[in-house]
Amino acid sequence: MMPEVLHTSAFPADGARLILDAAHDAISERGIFRIALSGGRTPAAVYRQWAATAADLPWDRVQITFGDERCVPPDDEQSNYLMARQSLLDAVPIPPGNVFRIRGELPPEEAAAEYDARLAELASRFQEPRYRHDLLLLGMGPDGHTASLFPGTEALAEQTRNVVQNFVPKFDTYRITFTYPLINAARHVCFIVEGDEKKPVVDQILAGQGDYPAARVSPADGRLTWLLGWE
Repeated sequence: MMPEVLHTSAFPADGARLILDAAHDAISERGIFRIALSGGRTPAAVYRQWAATAADLPWDRVQITFGDERCVPPDDEQSNYLMARQSLLDAVPIPPGNVFRIRGELPPEEAAAEYDARLAELASRFQEPRYRHDLLLLGMGPDGHTASLFPGTEALAEQTRNVVQNFVPKFDTYRITFTYPLINAARHVCFIVEGDEKKPVVDQILAGQGDYPAARVSPADGRLTWLLGWE
């Protein structure tokens, strides 16, 4: 399946519009919007814009998960959850029970197993073999990593579990991350990427070249979009 590639000079606004459109479509069709948030710093402006333009969104019908997390407490400045809380969650009336945080303060193996079990429980409510996101947002680093699936790491080979701990040598630490089976089960996966240093890698991936982790994202029965913050 060929991805949809969208170039924009209005990155936060267009990112927020994409999310809102997906939310309204999912709620209209299935009564709920299940979104996985990307971490890092790139999405923060998109999340702020989403919060500012979503007054009419029924937030009680939104479920939020997280594609990866650093092994830190939720108030640590490196926490993906903290970024999402400051840019989005504190500004919207989403019920706390609809936000499923990865507990990065736990030992990595325990945090991953707990989140894997939580997603399995949620999937069973929908009678799904694997939790299926309506929209799964991903970023990408200059090395081609996405979520916390870094080049050369063990999690790249995971075929069964939805969430695993993944040791990242370049940072000498563990991360908690979604795996390809879960990512590729989504109805719609959208990369949100900006920064000139990432453009060469994106160009290679879109040309079908390079063995980058992000290149292995290919929804089995869904859409793939790249929203790129350059013309």
